[in-house]
Amino acid sequence: MAERIADAYGLVLFLILATFVVMMTLPPEGWGGRVAAVAIAVLTSVVAFTSSDVRPSRVRFAVVVAAAAVIAAVIAKVTDSDQVLGASFVAASLLLAIAAVTILFRVIRAVRVDFRTILGAVSVFALLGLLFAFFYFAFSHLSHRAFFDGVAQPRSSDYVFFSYTTLTTTGYGNLVPAGTVGQSVAVIEMLLGQIFLVTLVAGLVSLWRPGAAKASADQLMRREAGPGRG
Repeated sequence: MAERIADAYGLVLFLILATFVVMMTLPPEGWGGRVAAVAIAVLTSVVAFTSSDVRPSRVRFAVVVAAAAVIAAVIAKVTDSDQVLGASFVAASLLLAIAAVTILFRVIRAVRVDFRTILGAVSVFALLGLLFAFFYFAFSHLSHRAFFDGVAQPRSSDYVFFSYTTLTTTGYGNLVPAGTVGQSVAVIEMLLGQIFLVTLVAGLVSLWRPGAAKASADQLMRREAGPGRG
């Protein structure tokens, strides 16, 4: 099973998209969707760890943390506790952060840039937007203060929308962090997004030669077949 998942960054991207869809369609009072969002997010992290060929002990630890995050999201509904819900999203965001760093290290250490390497880099970028959205959501519920200026009851989709527009420095201006913590973290997200795109992704794309591997293999086969024909 682990061999099948190895380098499965396409699956990671699919799970990120699934989490994005769930978060964007959640009603403000919904809790089932929030449990689903946490569950898919932590599953994304576990798959990312396995795809990056980390040690089995670390994967097992990630599974334990993932299960705890999902259980906490369920308990949050039963107890109607914002703190527990925030803690659940904190755990999920931490797993997403570790997953992003893990994939990033594998991408940087890649000997040859191929399609899976590019998928890995894109996965890291998509994970950044998701983990910051989870952090913003968690901070809002743990601090009991409005995260956005002038928005008393933001929807889950607002956090996701704000995170990705910040990551890409689109900045529509309809959602603005109200406090210093939110503003500071948003600045960090902006910088990470731009540095990541300008340095890593642009560099990998410039080095990617889609037909290079096949051409090298064909050339090697011709060399091996040459002496035999003579």
